[in-house]
Amino acid sequence: MSKAVAVKGYADATIADIVREAAVSRRTFYEHFQTKAECLIALYEAASRNALDVLRQAIDPARDWHGQVEQALSAYFSCLSQNPVLLRTLFIEILGLGAPGLAARRRMNTEIANFMLQVVNGNPDLDPGKALSAEMAMAVVGGINELVLQAIEDGRESSLRELVAPSVQLVRSVA
Repeated sequence: MSKAVAVKGYADATIADIVREAAVSRRTFYEHFQTKAECLIALYEAASRNALDVLRQAIDPARDWHGQVEQALSAYFSCLSQNPVLLRTLFIEILGLGAPGLAARRRMNTEIANFMLQVVNGNPDLDPGKALSAEMAMAVVGGINELVLQAIEDGRESSLRELVAPSVQLVRSVA
């Protein structure tokens, strides 16, 4: 799916393009997905979970939480910038699916926000009165997503590491 979308964009990519890139039959495609949109959502969720795994693996419990945030965001943006076409697909094309795409985006944003809550609120040095709320964690995830969207729109997909500093500042300002 990601290769087919890379060549033609989501709107112009056909099932024939997708199965050709995947080297599978139409029958195999339809055994797994009912529609092209369902396939894109599956790609979006798989790639988003991969990015979340990058965040998880970048956490070093030996570091203070500020250092963990910077390290995790550096790894996350490095991961995203490795495949600009997939990045565009995940951040822009998913929005073209309407309600199903937004629902998939919300599910993944919730998973990332929950991870942020675990890291920040699980810090033993955190003042209990300064615990991060679920709403603020979601606001941070949304803010970072907007920074990524802006970078894509500006053609700066390969420079996503420049977003580390403002993203870290955002996390620190709410936690």
